[in-house]
Amino acid sequence: MTQPEKLILNQCRGIVHSPKEINITEYSYDLPESRIAKYPPAVRDSSKLLVYKNKKTCGELSRTIQSACFYDLPAFLESGQLLVFNDTKVIQARLYFEKPTGAKIEIFCVAPDLPADYSLAFSKKTPCRWKCLIGNSRKWKENSISRIFLVSGKKYKLSAKKILNTHEFCIIEFSWEHEELTFGALLELLGVTPIPPYLNRRAESSDKQNYQTIYSNYDGSVAAPTAGLHFTQNTMKALEDRQIKTSMITLHIGTGTFKPVTSAKIGDHTMHTEYYSISKESLQQIISHVNNIIATGTTTVRTMESLYLIGVKIVSGKQNNIFHTEQWEVYETINDISPEHALTALLSYMQKNDMQIFSASTALMIVPGYKFRLIKGMLTNFHLPKSTLLLLVAAFIGDDWKKVYNFALANDYRFLSYGDCSLLIPGIRKVYPVL
Repeated sequence: MTQPEKLILNQCRGIVHSPKEINITEYSYDLPESRIAKYPPAVRDSSKLLVYKNKKTCGELSRTIQSACFYDLPAFLESGQLLVFNDTKVIQARLYFEKPTGAKIEIFCVAPDLPADYSLAFSKKTPCRWKCLIGNSRKWKENSISRIFLVSGKKYKLSAKKILNTHEFCIIEFSWEHEELTFGALLELLGVTPIPPYLNRRAESSDKQNYQTIYSNYDGSVAAPTAGLHFTQNTMKALEDRQIKTSMITLHIGTGTFKPVTSAKIGDHTMHTEYYSISKESLQQIISHVNNIIATGTTTVRTMESLYLIGVKIVSGKQNNIFHTEQWEVYETINDISPEHALTALLSYMQKNDMQIFSASTALMIVPGYKFRLIKGMLTNFHLPKSTLLLLVAAFIGDDWKKVYNFALANDYRFLSYGDCSLLIPGIRKVYPVL
């Protein structure tokens, strides 16, 4: 397709410019510091729930906004729908060292480097390497630093050695004396919860439980899938009673979720890569519920849309052995492959290769102009101005994101990770091939 033909097609869709030309200042709003929730509510599901959904009156379809409590969520969903969660677990990623001079060094473990597999990295009992961010790095001049820790009253030493500096991370090799202690157990013992920087406070002991969903299962994230923080066992039981099915995917959330968009045009922003996995059973559930899925959180949305794009490449014969979704690739290719066809192709690939778990990575950036393929609705918290997460919300509900956020601001909703939640169900949308 020629560029003029693409432009005409985009104009028919209401997209005049390339998604890369989006000006980030158009996705901003005034967020007072007082509206940022510093702590979660005492009871998780007592948080507010903003419900944005379609309503049919006299044959006309309109979209309404109303307030509820999160424990009312099941009443706004339909029997037979599928609620998909991200069951990643936040690791105690911040390690602190103190030099003989008294200078404190923070090592923030972002992702495993050697071995690169998360489960292998956490199970290591011998030296392993991690991609890290270093706090107060100017005070760390020597090659390695160490700290003493206690296990059953006995002293052991943890050492951190600088291997390589890149423009993004510092590769750190960790070694420790305790022969039976895995690196995962070491982080659990010595690490600190990596609460978001915009909370402007130090992590407290309560954050270790509060900044974790009740269904978290697989270690790997340095940020919580915050839409899931509102769920309690009572909420899950109420969903079951209403015959709303649930399914799990896993995406390990990196520090990029907090990375501000500093460029004027979104095309100049580099989206971070994150790693995800899905079981064969969960994929089968998603296939059978296409367009009747409620995604819990933006990470769940990105994962499912990335799965669709992997399936498209399998159908098209363009998939190699590297299962990765690039930031802009979906906007550069037109296809009319249905979600069922794409995901069934992925399922067939798993069956052919005797795979119970499919793993891949994604840098997919969802911005206005993106056409969603799998979900009917989304649960998500209220996000920072000028953030990629807000762009994803705007892609899903269009300019109504301003109405939603204005309503939340006017009705004392709490914002960001420990804040309140929204249920967004914009109704039936015509699905076009993605350009």
